[in-house]
Amino acid sequence: MENKNENIIAGRNAVRELLRSGRDVDKVLVVSGQQGGSLGEIIALAKKNGIVVTEISKQKMDTVAKGIVHQGVCAYASSVSYSTVEDILAEAESRGEKPFIVIADEINDPHNLGAIIRCAEGAGVHGVIIPKHRSVGLTSVVAKASAGAIEHMHIAKVTNIARTVDELKEKGVWVFAADMGGQNYYDTDLNCACAIVMGSEGKGITRLVREKCDEIISIPMYGKVNSFNVSTACAVLLCEAAKQKALNK
Repeated sequence: MENKNENIIAGRNAVRELLRSGRDVDKVLVVSGQQGGSLGEIIALAKKNGIVVTEISKQKMDTVAKGIVHQGVCAYASSVSYSTVEDILAEAESRGEKPFIVIADEINDPHNLGAIIRCAEGAGVHGVIIPKHRSVGLTSVVAKASAGAIEHMHIAKVTNIARTVDELKEKGVWVFAADMGGQNYYDTDLNCACAIVMGSEGKGITRLVREKCDEIISIPMYGKVNSFNVSTACAVLLCEAAKQKALNK
């Protein structure tokens, strides 16, 4: 997180998961007079953890959130620490599972990256890998879009995605590129140590990364449009992989 604004987490789901994660939180801000329902749960959780809760006006909250939909609550949190690829592999080993990884190749839209992280956490993925350059980082918008999943997911930032693909392959991880012109995803064995590469909506997966992948998998389309949004496509593929892994336990 590059500046103080990026340490502001906004939205009820995002703040609740932040408080549950154990990450250091300086204070929680709530809009005056809004203390019922899920907001009441957040206030109680903050107080239980010894975190100061301050009431402010909606106008001031709008200023603090700087355009993020805050739902009446924001929190000042410590910066998110990036993990390493080794941390992701260790997470898989600690669970007694084959590595299950998502590689987000040059995803620039924070809402898409946040949604991918949310899908990954829900599907049991051990970690998400993003490039250091030409990609959005772990911003407050990404945190909000992930609905708090960012607090429970290893995110590794690497200098070179293509080199990381090679390193994963050396460790026995089968790397799939999600792109057009490949084998139908539901005819593919995803019950293995695997990484699924998702490319940006504008350019797709970068050429060198695509060439280094072991296999290309595709989602067949039956309507008028020829593709899904990248986060939707990611959800489809991860759910299929999770299903196969569950059926073969």
